Amino acid sequence: MGLEKIEEYKRKLGMTTAELAEKSGVPKGTLDKILSGVTKDPKLETLKAIARVLGCTLDDFDDTFHERTTVPPYEDVELLIARNGKEFSTEQKMKLIKLLSEID
Repeated sequence: MGLEKIEEYKRKLGMTTAELAEKSGVPKGTLDKILSGVTKDPKLETLKAIARVLGCTLDDFDDTFHERTTVPPYEDVELLIARNGKEFSTEQKMKLIKLLSEID
């Protein structure tokens, strides 16, 4: 699994490890171990919490190539906005607008 993707997404959002820990509820020490590679197989709930804050899915952490062929259901997008909308950066909001324009 491509856990190095977590660092990549975190960096793109301009988020520190401490901020990710606070927003996800995952202890900073746990995040440090995941990001450094000490923990190679973190708990599913930990990864879900991280993905939620980073605005991505568990598939995004996968290091094998998967072409996205479907647009997420509107309900999933609506839930993401309800949980994280106030914390979205301008870049995330623009990506969301683009995504919403693709939903039939």
